[in-house]
Amino acid sequence: MRDQNAFYITTPIYYVNDVPHIGHAYTTVAADVLARYWRLRGRDVMFLTGLDEHGQKVQQAAAKAGIDPQTHCDKLAPQFQDLWKRLNISNDAFIRTTDAPHKKAVQSFLQELYDKQLIYKDSYTGWYCTFDERFWTEKDVVGGLCPDCKRPIEQLSEYNYFFKMGQYQERLIDHIKQHPNFIRPESRRNEVLGFLTTQKLGDLSISRPKSRLSWGIELPFDQEYVTYVWFDALVNYVSALDYLCPTPSRERYWPASVHLVGKDILTTHAVYWSTMLMALNLPLPETIFAHGWWTVDGEKMSKSRGNVVDPNKMAETYGIDAFRYFLLREVPFGQDGDFSQTAMVASINSDLANGIGNLLSRTLTMIERFTDGKIPASGPPALPELEEKIAQAATQLPAILERGFTALTFRDNLQAIGELVSLCDEYIDKAAPWKLAKNPDDTPKLKTVLNYSARALRLLAVSLHPFMPQTTEQLAQQLGYRFDFSKAIPASAYEWNSPVADLAIAKGNPLFPRIEIAATAPTAAPKAQKDSSKKGAQPVSDTTATPQPVPPAATTTPAATTAAPATPAAVAAPAPAELAQITIDEFFKIQLKTARVISAERVPKSEKLLKLQVSLGTEQRQIVAGIGKKYEPETLVGKMIVIVANLKPAKLMGIESQGMVLAAGDSDVRGLATILEEVEPGTKVK
Repeated sequence: MRDQNAFYITTPIYYVNDVPHIGHAYTTVAADVLARYWRLRGRDVMFLTGLDEHGQKVQQAAAKAGIDPQTHCDKLAPQFQDLWKRLNISNDAFIRTTDAPHKKAVQSFLQELYDKQLIYKDSYTGWYCTFDERFWTEKDVVGGLCPDCKRPIEQLSEYNYFFKMGQYQERLIDHIKQHPNFIRPESRRNEVLGFLTTQKLGDLSISRPKSRLSWGIELPFDQEYVTYVWFDALVNYVSALDYLCPTPSRERYWPASVHLVGKDILTTHAVYWSTMLMALNLPLPETIFAHGWWTVDGEKMSKSRGNVVDPNKMAETYGIDAFRYFLLREVPFGQDGDFSQTAMVASINSDLANGIGNLLSRTLTMIERFTDGKIPASGPPALPELEEKIAQAATQLPAILERGFTALTFRDNLQAIGELVSLCDEYIDKAAPWKLAKNPDDTPKLKTVLNYSARALRLLAVSLHPFMPQTTEQLAQQLGYRFDFSKAIPASAYEWNSPVADLAIAKGNPLFPRIEIAATAPTAAPKAQKDSSKKGAQPVSDTTATPQPVPPAATTTPAATTAAPATPAAVAAPAPAELAQITIDEFFKIQLKTARVISAERVPKSEKLLKLQVSLGTEQRQIVAGIGKKYEPETLVGKMIVIVANLKPAKLMGIESQGMVLAAGDSDVRGLATILEEVEPGTKVK
């Protein structure tokens, strides 16, 4: 069994024929974030990724190119290896299923199952999809097309070898029921259980005749057949531990802590792989986590549409760490997500340039200016209430992160980090250290503000490192720290009260230059704006495009908080528009009422919309609200919210909405409007 301190994380092994796209990057970046976090916390991490290089598609592609399959694989493999280096992926091993030791392991497992009489030969007639390299039953096929890829299929009749998968059906059902974290998220667990409990599990064809497919691992007990590509591929998770570690490490790392997969290959992992392991008397992985798919601007990715997202191009255009951040910030991990460059620009400008980058720049500028470039010791409170909030948020953050990384709730972790950034921005704005610096009697309070900000930034450096490794190294260095992020970080780096005083800062370039987009061409490739600030300048987070100086006195207002996305730099910031005024009579036409949430669920095919059933005391309403990025449905049940009760019903994605939920925020929902005291549902709000 796995060493208690070990953490073994895997991605699927990707088809060597594929062109790397956002889906590959998504899985691999998520695995890398987990690996980096647990290394920082002192665990013995093994992170595996690699390539699946056998099968009919590879054989056909090689023949079309006029080269042998191995040469074809050798030619294509670097496109993945180079991308992982570019995206700062810290995998410990990279497996290729054409590796000789892997082939030997596959043949060893096949022979073991054959000797146990768990593999038998039989004839089979069925519908076969070459693209997916799998058979389908008559009831699965509609219109002569593969149920998965919708490509034409052909009927084949041949002898093959079968693994007695069906006899493990009840045992697998029991395992899933007894281990709630075995398949995650819960919706995927229910999906697999539903499949297993409503139909009989058949046996699995684990061979292909060489007369049809020669590019594969030969069966050790019949030289006329090669191994089915999925049997070959799944074994990689175990075989890699026998030959890609400095010493054989199966006992050290197996079973895997987490298999990360896309939802399209959940069945092969949760059913095929699990029953194979049971037959081999090997422990099952602790967790198989199936994440969702990405669409692009609301459409499915496809070569024909020309909308396949190239991770190389995204990293080049926006920066590696900004791309990594966006992938895990945009959508809750496990759900489907929609990729758009507009959303990425908004995220970079709002969360990164105006968030963490702004906080670092303005803090270091003031330390440089007011305390001779050294972080001062804390003095008396400047704003006790806000300081208490910052201390509380910072003290709780490490535990929140550990829970989040255990549950794979990456987005929740980034939101918690963002809340600390927002608190610090609010603190600086309200404490106005540039004013404190004007009065010598306020110097002790000034030092407190700078000390608190620097301590928060130290915590932010280690907290954000798994997501943005390059950027956080720069952040730490500018603060005066020399952390070795390749191994466990001292516990003191996570402790709020650890001293930072007397560290000499080394202010450098902005962490995240703002992104500019031409106003007349919103779809044009954006680019990072070069830093135009001079010494003593700071980026701001309001709607102006250029950085503004730290106020030397009470003559200039401080930078705004990070609530609103920044206007792209290439677009001239408009003058503030006057609010349209309404009369009191017009206002009274709006009926605001309290409502209690009875139930909540996600609207299919939408990451933002939730369908709520709410009680207004004397009646029940259905409301569709765009709050799904901020809230999980179950967290809303029982909440008292405020709604517009007399809004004309409308349909959203075909679902009628009988009102509107009030919430705060601009491009993103930041909070629901609620009532402090307990009141009855249906109470008027005025």
